[in-house]
Amino acid sequence: MASREDVRLPSPSAAWSGTAEFIGSRILNGIAEVGGMTRFLGRFLRVAIRKPLSDRALLVQQMVGIGLDSLPLVFITSLFVGAVAAVQAAYQFKNYIPLRYIATVIGKSVVIELGPVITALVVAGRVGASIAAELGTMRVTEQIDAMEAMAIDPISFLVKPRVMGAVIMLPVLTVFADALAIVGAFVVTTAAMGVSTAEFVLGLKLFFAAHDVLGGLAKSLVFGFVIAGMGCYYGFQTSGGAEGVGRATTKAVVASSVLILISDYVLASVIFRALFGSS
Repeated sequence: MASREDVRLPSPSAAWSGTAEFIGSRILNGIAEVGGMTRFLGRFLRVAIRKPLSDRALLVQQMVGIGLDSLPLVFITSLFVGAVAAVQAAYQFKNYIPLRYIATVIGKSVVIELGPVITALVVAGRVGASIAAELGTMRVTEQIDAMEAMAIDPISFLVKPRVMGAVIMLPVLTVFADALAIVGAFVVTTAAMGVSTAEFVLGLKLFFAAHDVLGGLAKSLVFGFVIAGMGCYYGFQTSGGAEGVGRATTKAVVASSVLILISDYVLASVIFRALFGSS
């Protein structure tokens, strides 16, 4: 049996050195990741500006896969987001604000924030993972290398249709999400809270501004670019076989979700404070 003298704990300086090395490596990896994303973005922009889309059928195929196939998920999510928002608003309004103003709050919050952001996060989990897995599988099976060997630009053939499809379809999905969330709030408000249809419609029209809708749709354009861009980037960076594809898929979804929330703050500050706030 070992005595207490035989058990040696690492010295504080060694533990601190290991921690500092770990933090330093994480920071360097993060900087390298940002650099890789920037290079990939620059390469994509050069191709997007200089080369026209080679096959419109690819774009239509991606629009169907990103937009139409995501509708059932957006349908369910948006309905319950609107219903929950109505319940929470009623709870906070109780004894303070008349319930007829619930529709006003729902309309503003849905078109400005809830609709674009929740839709983008849902689509990121489905579409971003799908793009990363598909392109990652093509990378590890050397299909992308074969395309480059045959002088076929993979950015133009694989990345451009997916990014364009996401940028086009995210605003469309956001419009559906906004409408469905308001419908969900309407059902809950009129059925469970005693608010009449006329009061709900009147509250919805109150303080309505067209630029709120346009600002939400502008954010969804950027979110679509982020989702498809992260999926394509991590798909192209995949290595290590099937395990690498799984890692790339996870990274794509996490990076998309984080960048959606970061860009949401930046865009909200620019659109609703700098542009529309001064009007």
